[in-house]
Amino acid sequence: MPAFAMLDDVSLSRPDGVLLFSGLSLVVGKGSTGLIGRNGCGKSSLLRVLADPKLRHGGHITRNGTASLVRQSLDPAHEIVADALGVAAPLATLARLVAGAGTAEDAARADWLIENRLDQALSQVGLTGLRSDHPIKELSGGERMRLMLARVLLHRPDLLLLDEPTNNMDAQGRSIVHEMIANFRGGVVVASHDRDLLERMGRIVELTAQSVHVTGGGWTAHAEAREQRVARAKEKLDRAEAQVAQVAEAARNRAEKQARRDARGRRGRRSGGAPKIILDRRKEHAEGTVGKGRRLAERQGAEAQEALTIARSEIERLRPMSFSLPRTGLPAGREVLSVKCLTIRHPGRPIIGPVSISIAGPERVAISGPNGSGKTSILRAIAATEAGDKGTVTLSGATPPVLDQHLSLLCDDQTLLENMQRLQPSLSRNLAHATLARFAFRNTDADRIAGSLSGGERLRAALCCVFSGDPPPELLILDEPTNHLDLTTIEELEVALAAYDGAVLVVSHDITFLDRIGVGPRVVLPPVSDQRP
Repeated sequence: MPAFAMLDDVSLSRPDGVLLFSGLSLVVGKGSTGLIGRNGCGKSSLLRVLADPKLRHGGHITRNGTASLVRQSLDPAHEIVADALGVAAPLATLARLVAGAGTAEDAARADWLIENRLDQALSQVGLTGLRSDHPIKELSGGERMRLMLARVLLHRPDLLLLDEPTNNMDAQGRSIVHEMIANFRGGVVVASHDRDLLERMGRIVELTAQSVHVTGGGWTAHAEAREQRVARAKEKLDRAEAQVAQVAEAARNRAEKQARRDARGRRGRRSGGAPKIILDRRKEHAEGTVGKGRRLAERQGAEAQEALTIARSEIERLRPMSFSLPRTGLPAGREVLSVKCLTIRHPGRPIIGPVSISIAGPERVAISGPNGSGKTSILRAIAATEAGDKGTVTLSGATPPVLDQHLSLLCDDQTLLENMQRLQPSLSRNLAHATLARFAFRNTDADRIAGSLSGGERLRAALCCVFSGDPPPELLILDEPTNHLDLTTIEELEVALAAYDGAVLVVSHDITFLDRIGVGPRVVLPPVSDQRP
């Protein structure tokens, strides 16, 4: 089996020198490898280095054949489809020849099959009929990702590098990605948080600053291996806690014994039963022994505390951090949302709807449908940020908060405290700090700028702002909330939402996420016909 890339003790660091990961040794041949880890752990950086081994890295990387990196977003310099596909020049050459204006050089280098191959590649990714001069800005996020996949099909690299390929993808788009990976004849390395996609991988590589874990098989195998590591870490934590308690108990016993000896010594001095010189010598010896015992106890205590700290950090790294959402007290059966025959019109686009939705009690309802079917527009109409043309929206309480994939309710140039006070004007400073602490933001964290937060921290900050009001919202609206989150943060969100006693209306293509938060009814929107000219 050919090796398309060989990695030997590879490490990567941030520009400021902070280590991302180290000790990665891997052979990438035919088959698929999934990259996982927290946001900022180096997944995208590793893909870039595999695409161009000349980029700065530690260790050694040897790459054979060609590589193609499919990023999360298109190059902003690409204005039309032909630019993004890298076929603008051959299409222009062919056009000149067909028009009778071509040169001998044009004829020599012409790719007469480029149009056929282009049509075939676009058809394979579900973009049949897309013109080469179509503006990129008019494509949805899912369509842009499909376009980048079409580029891969056109250029046929040996090594395919995919960075979050199913972000913004509907069910059809995800199926295309799955099929493409399954049928790809070279090597595939995928950075993703999509557990359905990861389940299809031949192995999983987890990157952390502390260690690199490689597990054969897909997501299920990795999750099982992780639970085994958690169990071992829990055993270490139990032993460390027992050792700390043992050292503390031994120190107390020594102190009590010494106190009894000191008391006997004082009584002996008062009674005059022994010469003073002997008593002084005994006291000096006792003080020396006490000093040695104290130093030994301090060393043992420090070692035990260090072992405990290491064990706790390992548990925290392996297990998602938990946070809870305030209880709403929403009774079962009480209707919180009623949408009847909602219709939305946009100039030059097909009509969305009519759509009807009813949510009662702590019910979880999902809106699904292909990209462009109007899911986000419906959420905006319900939250009153976008008006519908027909139909009614009835809420039992206040306008529900909306958490979109970018968590845009946060102002990036404001601190956490400023964001909270903007969104909840009646909130006192002390109560704001207390609420931040409940979401694991303590002390000076309140002064952190929202734009500097990681994906997980940003999610907690948004939830903190939303749930800092009194009463807490009975209905929460989520629009693709897992798109830019790492797996650890997704699991944190799943645990919090599963325990939330309010209602949830959610748009998501992440089936695993929907199942874990307890989604029941699903409103399926029909595809909207393409109105491209």
